Amino acid sequence: MATSIRFSPEVERRLDFLAAKTGRSKARCLRELIECGLEDIEDYYLAAEVLERIRRGEENTVNAEDFWRGDV
Repeated sequence: MATSIRFSPEVERRLDFLAAKTGRSKARCLRELIECGLEDIEDYYLAAEVLERIRRGEENTVNAEDFWRGDV
C-alpha cells in the first residue's frame, strides 16, 4: 500500500540523516519505524482498555503474592 505523509522539516532532516548514516533507504527506515511503532501502539491501547475495565470493576485482578504462590 502506497501512502503519502507530510513531515516537519526537523523530522525530514532526521530521516535523511538516518538513511544516509545507515545506508538504508528512507522508505525502509519508515517501514521499520511503522512496523515497530504499530506494535507498541497496539500494546499501549489494549493495555489502556484493560486498565479502564479494571477501574470500572469489570475485570478481575490477582495480587502478586497470590499469583507467585500459585493461588490463582
